Amino acid sequence: MDNSHSASVLLSTAYLPSIEYIRAIANSCRPVIERYENYQKQSYRNRCYIYSSAGLLPLIIPICREDRNDEDTRRIDKVKIDYTKKWQKQHWRAIFSAYNSSPFFCYYKDEIYSFYTEEEPLLFNYNNRLLNTILDLIGISSVPEFTQNYIRDFEGNDYRNYFHPKREVLFNNKYGQYYQVFAHKYGFIPNLSIIDLLFNEGPNSITFFF
Repeated sequence: MDNSHSASVLLSTAYLPSIEYIRAIANSCRPVIERYENYQKQSYRNRCYIYSSAGLLPLIIPICREDRNDEDTRRIDKVKIDYTKKWQKQHWRAIFSAYNSSPFFCYYKDEIYSFYTEEEPLLFNYNNRLLNTILDLIGISSVPEFTQNYIRDFEGNDYRNYFHPKREVLFNNKYGQYYQVFAHKYGFIPNLSIIDLLFNEGPNSITFFF
């Protein structure tokens, strides 16, 4: 992974992105999110991983599939969230249970909780609103822009398929491991959702990206 501070990076949209995803944004002069790709199953586009009392826990946003054969509705910025399933309550309950005892949960919970009480129809918009909120909480000034068409050859670092649940990307920083609530049970788990770092390290989170 190229950590050049001057490099542009191209990313897919992601739900509560991984730490490495945020690190790519923080170390880029021009982060860009692909708006014209098709939705991909079992990717970070609609899932994240947190550290629960039982260990690694996936949180998955259900999407509407009634038009899955329609090319236009499969485009990532057209994908609709399925609110017939009570996923918001389930996700927030899991987040609360996992991080309620973390050092900085009480300082950030209100900003995050609002995303589990309002219904944003489109996955792409939901992810990006949540991403910008988290970047602001951490203190990262970079605000990703969006592609104006599908980019086949990107002049920079193309990470659209680099960050993936099935691909191991180890969190590497000069401080090494950070505090995790349940590390005494299962050990340190790297590259979880950014909220794992935020709730456990608070204002110190930004130091883990440079």
